[in-house]
Amino acid sequence: MLSFEEYVDRDALGLATLIRDGKVSAAEVVEAALARVDAVEPKINAIVARRDDVARAQAAGPQGKGPFAGVPFVFKDLGCWQEGWPAEAGSNLYKGFIAPTDFTHTTRVKETGAIPIARTTTSEFGISISTETQAFGPTRNPWNLKRSAGGSSGGTAAAVAAGIVPMGHGSDGGGSIRIPAANCGLFGLKPTRGRNPFGPFVGEGWAGLASQHVISRSVRDSAAMLDATQGAEPGDPYACPPPKRPYLQEVGADPGRLRVAYHVTGLGGQPLDPVNKAAVLDAVDLLQGLGHAVEEAHPEVELEILGPAMIAAIAPNQKLALDARYAQLGRAPQDDDVEPITRAFAERAGELTAADYAGAIQTFHQLGRRFAAFFEGYDVLISTTLAQPPAEIGEIRTDCGTADGFLEDVWQRMPVTQFFNMTGCPAMSVPLCWSPHGLPIGIHVGAGFGREDLLFRLAAQLEEARPWFHRRPTL
Repeated sequence: MLSFEEYVDRDALGLATLIRDGKVSAAEVVEAALARVDAVEPKINAIVARRDDVARAQAAGPQGKGPFAGVPFVFKDLGCWQEGWPAEAGSNLYKGFIAPTDFTHTTRVKETGAIPIARTTTSEFGISISTETQAFGPTRNPWNLKRSAGGSSGGTAAAVAAGIVPMGHGSDGGGSIRIPAANCGLFGLKPTRGRNPFGPFVGEGWAGLASQHVISRSVRDSAAMLDATQGAEPGDPYACPPPKRPYLQEVGADPGRLRVAYHVTGLGGQPLDPVNKAAVLDAVDLLQGLGHAVEEAHPEVELEILGPAMIAAIAPNQKLALDARYAQLGRAPQDDDVEPITRAFAERAGELTAADYAGAIQTFHQLGRRFAAFFEGYDVLISTTLAQPPAEIGEIRTDCGTADGFLEDVWQRMPVTQFFNMTGCPAMSVPLCWSPHGLPIGIHVGAGFGREDLLFRLAAQLEEARPWFHRRPTL
């Protein structure tokens, strides 16, 4: 029987190698994952659905030759449907909904041989940066159970940090892969717009703001999964430069002497907590020690323009989602269907015009051109993923307020992530630092459009210089 220590001591590629070499069976590995769910789920509340019978049946069968054959995996319960599994989007409104088919991204992940064992918690419809819902309760940070795991992919981050799986699915419309990765001491990369598909029903999420990929403990797992899932499907509205070679080959490749820019305030001028500012400066010292050319610089952003643009993109999409569900249910809205802030976003759509939506898209594209010009002079931009250490449970509220007020409040915590969604540029959170109280502080690294290759090279160099894989919370 595979012990937990043997299980958690390897990343997903490492477990797949053990299975492929016949040293352990997929069934043993899946049982280790399910046992870990039983042990820690009451503490962290990261799982909304599990089908142990399905996972065990797949583990008992032939495993194929995929890069993650036999390795347990989780999907975030927002989009990325799995046929026959619940798909409830963190909301009472979708309670009981069963997905009729797989999404394209789901299919591509399953083709790697990964075995889905559960679906994980999300903030309702992915709006909040903390995963604390009326429908499922708060998801707790394995590093400190009084702290948030982040959002909206908080359940996946908590599950990976707690050792349930080595890697799991997440999506990111304003930071929702990178923020929980930062909170939970993990590696999280948001790919370039168009890198991973959203089919078969839609071509984009949140007017192109959203991407999907994974949160992982190792850089190479993230690279290998992106190799397996990337690439447009017929009919996709966006395209991005194809990789010159597999991303897994970038891991360990020399990044060269990079031109590194950094900033110690939010891009909109928001102040950073001293702990987070110190983490940025520590990362700067590390990068200089690795031979990179580092200077303080950043592209200009105007929060007074970009905030309303983000509202104009998200609010109509939220109204569309609610209207579709009510039409499916054949009934009128009820007070306890969704959280107040979700309703506020949907209602805000009624105050917007088609010109507001079109203007938001133009605003994002203008910012994209500004970022493109900036990245002609620099290879990467360094900051902290969040402005403060992980928030306490209950600190980020979704039960009151307006859409504009909520966005203004959470943006004080978000110094940079959302702007990489607006531009479509790739970015990652790297677990390089911890606070004096033992809380993870993620370092945010962004690059120009289509340059995941550069990010993987640098991430692997940082992982080697300051290893984090064996640094785990005690639960």
